[in-house]
Amino acid sequence: MDEIGWSKKLVLGVQHVFAMFGATVLMPTLTGMDPSVALLAAGLGTFIFHGVTGGMVPVFLGSSFAFIGAIKTVAGEDGSGMSQALGGVVCAGLVYVLLSLLVKSGGASLMKRLFPAVVTGPVIMVIGLSLAPIGVSMASSDWLLALVAIGTIVAVSCFLKGFFRLVPILIGIFAGYAVAAALGRVDYTALKASGDLLIGADNFMFPTFEWGAILAIVPLAIVTAMEHIGDITTNGAVVGKDFFKKPGLHRTLLGDGLATLFSGLIGGPPNTTYSENTGVLAVTKNYNPAVIRIAAIIAIVLGLFSPVGAFLRTIPVAVMGGVSFILFGMIASVGIRTIANAQLNFNRSRNLIIVALILVCGLGGVEVPIGNVKIEGIGLAALVGMFANLLLHIILPDDPDND
Repeated sequence: MDEIGWSKKLVLGVQHVFAMFGATVLMPTLTGMDPSVALLAAGLGTFIFHGVTGGMVPVFLGSSFAFIGAIKTVAGEDGSGMSQALGGVVCAGLVYVLLSLLVKSGGASLMKRLFPAVVTGPVIMVIGLSLAPIGVSMASSDWLLALVAIGTIVAVSCFLKGFFRLVPILIGIFAGYAVAAALGRVDYTALKASGDLLIGADNFMFPTFEWGAILAIVPLAIVTAMEHIGDITTNGAVVGKDFFKKPGLHRTLLGDGLATLFSGLIGGPPNTTYSENTGVLAVTKNYNPAVIRIAAIIAIVLGLFSPVGAFLRTIPVAVMGGVSFILFGMIASVGIRTIANAQLNFNRSRNLIIVALILVCGLGGVEVPIGNVKIEGIGLAALVGMFANLLLHIILPDDPDND
């Protein structure tokens, strides 16, 4: 299904843009950064990632939500500390580069030992389920529009054939937007307010480096590195390839780190692998990385041309919430499939304990404070799963009931 014409690849690329757009723009909006620069950094950062990984991993990089609190704290209410925050972002990218070197020295076999299916499957489930409240919150702003998007996606996926089954997300967005427009529920304020055709030098900001800001932001890179491992695992499970082995986790970490470093240098937010786009891969079953690169080109164009990005911001939040219902649920389903494919025996207490700890720590709101940083959610789930798996294998090395 990957071998399709360029016109169809373009449509698939547009679909990926819709999937990533809301989160990529929302994060800089919340922190006081420029959304256009964030889109530009996301597109160029995705190309950096694909260049480092040999263009074989179908991943899109967008704005990371994990850094919102730290960036807002450093930047301040008036944004006067934003350049220092950007210095922290650059250093966070350097931490990823260092981690990639450490992973390379350990090899893929070490990562397999640290993250077997009994760990990665539940972590993937946590990724999807932890995102679910975001989709519900977005959809709840207008359930009618959300249900139109959901119903359209389900109908297209189940009843249509051929190329239409590759773009159910895009068709769902169009259907939701059309109904919203007909009911007068589209806010065109952003489109009317768009000014110049192209972004200018004033949109960019450059970093300065201050130790307090660096120490406030850099520790989060450890947490997001754990999320990166979960996302790459999820992406590989969807595609059916072992990206830990080829191109290697050290390359994906390096690509992510260089993209974040570049983004900080031009005034953009930290970049991260996007689960939303992995959800699109799971729905469409088209895994061609070239489609992701097309999406990156579109993101760059949207970042450069203000009116185009302004038009996309008129898509009702509820429509994207309906889309998120499907995307986030598909990610959680991939986690279940990972466990099923590994044929894990849940009559064995060790497997039950590991999965239980991951799910509760990832979804139960557990927080572990380390200085001014809190490890929680996906990052905590991955860490707990890794250590629980290693510890229980040491305690019960030869027990056949816990193998």
